[in-house]
Amino acid sequence: MKPKQRNKPSAKRHNIISPPGHLKSLSPGARLRKALRGECPLQIVGVINAYAAILAERCGFKAIYLSGAGVANASYGVPDIGITELVDVLTDVGRITKRTHLPLVVDADTGWDDPGQTVRELIKAGAAGVHIEDQVSAKRCGHLPGKQLVTPEQMISRIKAAKAGHSDPDFVIMARTDAAASEGIERAISRACLYRDAGADMIFAEALTNLEEYRKFANQVQVPILANITEFGKTPLFTLKQLASANVSLVLYPLSAFRAMNRAALGVYQTIRTKGSQKGIVKKMQTRAELYESLNYK
Repeated sequence: MKPKQRNKPSAKRHNIISPPGHLKSLSPGARLRKALRGECPLQIVGVINAYAAILAERCGFKAIYLSGAGVANASYGVPDIGITELVDVLTDVGRITKRTHLPLVVDADTGWDDPGQTVRELIKAGAAGVHIEDQVSAKRCGHLPGKQLVTPEQMISRIKAAKAGHSDPDFVIMARTDAAASEGIERAISRACLYRDAGADMIFAEALTNLEEYRKFANQVQVPILANITEFGKTPLFTLKQLASANVSLVLYPLSAFRAMNRAALGVYQTIRTKGSQKGIVKKMQTRAELYESLNYK
């Protein structure tokens, strides 16, 4: 079952946030590259909607991320198994990029039917970069067993199509490999080198289990390496300092805030249902004044 085609959000309905003066001449892709030069490892935090992006910016992050799982889980209430499509992701991308100048990296799963078209549409929607993975189309979460990969040649075709589709030379094409879990670290590095040679600007090394593996990736692939520090997965929750020592360039926290939001929301619903009032948990809530301050209400 796939969601029906939807109209794209109208830019006329919501004001677009312009970047600060010193960034106005830079495309989103160029802003992402600038952020990486200024802060390495670059922390990239996941946001599930435009308001979460505003909060991330207020906390000082220099780049943000939209997870495919976040779109599937939060926007459509379905598991991340390839049900959502490009049009669904574009809806959330457009909403986020209209409310923040932070460069947004987007999870494009396997690139869908046409990675070139995917990149063209994401650039138009305001994204700064994208990652495309080497799983089969019926993909699974990178930290679950049973993943199936396409051949390196098929993944190379995806990367080349994505590169051919970008109109902004600074737009970042990142190749994600899930090979470490099923084929071993050496084979994963071999794949990553092929993806680099095909034009990938950066490598997303999924589900690594120790710092030495990240170090080997970085030393052998010789392009920026991203570490996915997701909770409850195969990768330990390494600190920024530890990852810097392994020559990791980008550190991703894809759904950390989303998980906390869900736990908090569940507690509120349970309390209201069982107690008949929210009085006992009001102190845990964001105040109206805090909300208005975040939104620049005045």
